[in-house]
Amino acid sequence: MAEGVLMPKQGITVESCIITQWYKKVGDSVKVGDALFGYETDKSTFDCESTAEGEILEIFYGDGDDVPVLVNVCAVGTKGEDVSALRPASEEAAPAEEAAPAKAEEKAADAVEEVKAEIKVNDGEIKISPRARALAEKEGVDVRLAAGSGPYGRVVEKDIQALIASGVTATPAAYGEAVKAEANAEGGTGIGGRLSVADLTKKPATIAAAADEAEYEDVKFTGIRKAISKSMMASLSGMAQLTLNSAFDATEILSYRASLKKNGEKMGMPNITLNDIVLYAVSRTLKNHPDLNAHLLEGDTMRRFNHVHLGVAVDTPRGLMVPTIRYADLKSLAQISAEAKELAKMAQEGTISPDLLSGATFTVSNLGAMGIESFTPVINPPQTAILGVGTLMTRVKECGDDLKAYKAMGLSLTFDHRAVDGAPAAKLVKDICTNLENFALLLAK
Repeated sequence: MAEGVLMPKQGITVESCIITQWYKKVGDSVKVGDALFGYETDKSTFDCESTAEGEILEIFYGDGDDVPVLVNVCAVGTKGEDVSALRPASEEAAPAEEAAPAKAEEKAADAVEEVKAEIKVNDGEIKISPRARALAEKEGVDVRLAAGSGPYGRVVEKDIQALIASGVTATPAAYGEAVKAEANAEGGTGIGGRLSVADLTKKPATIAAAADEAEYEDVKFTGIRKAISKSMMASLSGMAQLTLNSAFDATEILSYRASLKKNGEKMGMPNITLNDIVLYAVSRTLKNHPDLNAHLLEGDTMRRFNHVHLGVAVDTPRGLMVPTIRYADLKSLAQISAEAKELAKMAQEGTISPDLLSGATFTVSNLGAMGIESFTPVINPPQTAILGVGTLMTRVKECGDDLKAYKAMGLSLTFDHRAVDGAPAAKLVKDICTNLENFALLLAK
């Protein structure tokens, strides 16, 4: 009897998955455990294994289809068996082998037309409207080529538009200089390598080559990109977000990390990063700021959490992911460091469970490795705040009558002003800075 293979349910929050690629086709023999197709949730990618043995009789969904979980994706059995009862009743599914191939991008038309000899260059004073001048500057058009159709020969916006449409946006002299530059690089075709008339009237090879290339490429959003786009739009359109920027003296955490690198291996300590130290400090500091370790629910209800479930933003080849270190306030620095690295690895490899990408009460996003000093992180709804971590900077402070240089690190807190006022949010930033500047005391608590 033919059996259906269901779209797996990856995590309690996942309602549908997108098929990325079929590995098998109708007529192929499969065994239990054989990989049938790849699919992605809004955060991760997986392979679906066959739960039946036999021949693939029919495929109900094709590459790119968004399939509800626990719905039959294909039928496996003995050739000739009836599969009508296995077809999804509420879905108008398209077999993978019948999917129309994506249309190839049409090549762009010639990028540059031949310079038109009849174009006259106006070397005298040019009367031009402000709108026409702004358009010419934006499009890189030589206004001397425009034939003014306005009062008293004034160049107006439609004259610039006509010039752009003609394809001639530079003077013949400027065009000739481009040809000369290329001809000099390649050598003229005249006697002794001199430039000939033909050299000065041909299109440069680089322009000709560019004309053979596609002008652009349209790329559809992946499932992850769609999810990120939807979440960010909901965040910015539905919250009153405000960002506070500050910085702290990183001397102590730099010294602590240097000591760990020097002696930590002997003691079996993991590689503790500056980001791990920040995560630890945040997990301890948030306990005293319940409105910022919270979710703002629909209406006027704030859900304050008794523990800190810390979201850690991770850049992956497939887009931004935010895995959660649960009960971070109860874990040691070494435990937070190890868990953060393991979650980041799974996220980057695309093997992380969707359940590990939800439930955060506060998020930390670190762009310091990219040289960013401060930025405006966007809150992950329904959280009420997110902390951005910047790079190390050299600053100067007064020490008596002297000036002393030190390493500082930037922090940027974005908070939802509907839930929290500016002063309480600023107090959180100040407390995080204080705890990081006195990290040894924080560890001793």
